[in-house]
Amino acid sequence: MNKTNSALIKLKNGEPVYYIATDEFTYKNGLKLCKTNADIIRLNLEHGPFDMWAVRRFIDGLIDGGPTKFGDRTPFIIAELPFDGNNEFSVISNSWMIKQLLAQGVHGLLLCHASSPKAVKEFVKNSFYSFEKIEGLGQGQRGHGGQERAAHVWGISQNNYLDKAKLWPLNSNGHIVLGVKLENKKAYLNANKILKIKGLCFAEWGPGDMTMSMGYKNAYNPPYPKKIANMQNKLRNLIIKNNLFFLNLATVKDIKKIINMGTMIIKPHTLNVINIGRRIFSKNEK
Repeated sequence: MNKTNSALIKLKNGEPVYYIATDEFTYKNGLKLCKTNADIIRLNLEHGPFDMWAVRRFIDGLIDGGPTKFGDRTPFIIAELPFDGNNEFSVISNSWMIKQLLAQGVHGLLLCHASSPKAVKEFVKNSFYSFEKIEGLGQGQRGHGGQERAAHVWGISQNNYLDKAKLWPLNSNGHIVLGVKLENKKAYLNANKILKIKGLCFAEWGPGDMTMSMGYKNAYNPPYPKKIANMQNKLRNLIIKNNLFFLNLATVKDIKKIINMGTMIIKPHTLNVINIGRRIFSKNEK
């Protein structure tokens, strides 16, 4: 099963992908979720226990429950990091979490509260190997030791994994994606600088935290206050302008609008949104 994951193939072909999230890291849940109709599984680690043994067992369940409905060994796995990108020291001191998650074989990482350009640069640097250099970032900070398990999860040799464990789409042969949540006032103000950092793949605006940072207690579901809606539109336009994929929530009522706005990574409010969205995209392509 040594091939590119179908989620990446869809994104490369300009087709939106869909993700579900879980914080139930059990082998049994891995067996179950391997057959999801979604393209991506996000590991919700921001507010839950950081338990790598549990994550490992969950991923073992994904492998044993496979292949997926799309013929992949596992769904595309993106892990949400449990520390904030509000300054570079936060990222540097917690970089061991980046390395441990990548060693479990995840395909992507998401940095919450990505409000500091220096922090985002450190996030990216710690996600690619030290035998690589990226202009503007320098030498990677990921080191030897975690490739054996990761290669097993991907179903390839260790040497092949080292070739593929590069950042996409910066490297056309890469299979690891990095995303940022621009979900507070500081992130909003620094968005243009952050989105220009090499190595990123996607970004979202995080309505829950963004609205709280603007003084709203329970305004994280649409329709948003005018001020918040304007911020969302500006961030979406900046994300797309910088050639990154925009991630956003979609409901049955607004899925067509969400797709037509250029959203490429979609969190469905309910699972039937996925099939509706795929039908809409298929019709648009004809």
